[in-house]
Amino acid sequence: MAAGSTYSTIATNTVSGTSTNSVSFTSIPSTYTDLVLIVNSQKTTSGVVNIYLQFNGDSGTNYSATRVYGTGSIASSFRQTSTIWGIAGNQTDSPSSTIFHIMNYKNTTTYKNFLSRYDCAGESTSAGVALWQNTNAINRVDCLLSASNFFSAGSTLTLYGIAAA
Repeated sequence: MAAGSTYSTIATNTVSGTSTNSVSFTSIPSTYTDLVLIVNSQKTTSGVVNIYLQFNGDSGTNYSATRVYGTGSIASSFRQTSTIWGIAGNQTDSPSSTIFHIMNYKNTTTYKNFLSRYDCAGESTSAGVALWQNTNAINRVDCLLSASNFFSAGSTLTLYGIAAA
């Protein structure tokens, strides 16, 4: 990160009462260079699921991603193309954290890419890079869980803007 960069909170969503399988950030201002989304969560059902991002409500097949992950004894990777979302990280039954760095989100001449880092202490870690093949500025971010899994009550998702990244 460049010297002098600052994080400003754009919005925080805390899941309360009823669990949900998606959280949206809308009306994102274009006053920053990059966005950072931090997800501290736990899902309500057993097994591992994926966390995905969609931008501007676009569910077309113009996302692609590469991810590597490991458990301490097993390492693996995979690639997805022509998908309806950018894959980010896993979410397990244990509390976990995922950080997304969305670069040049307001640029209208290039496709948008983002990095993700996921960690669940004692279970697994992963990192990935994804691409949204669209030149529109991002003004909405939807964070989704695969299948019919849900973020549990108390999960927090915070979107930050970075000035001078």
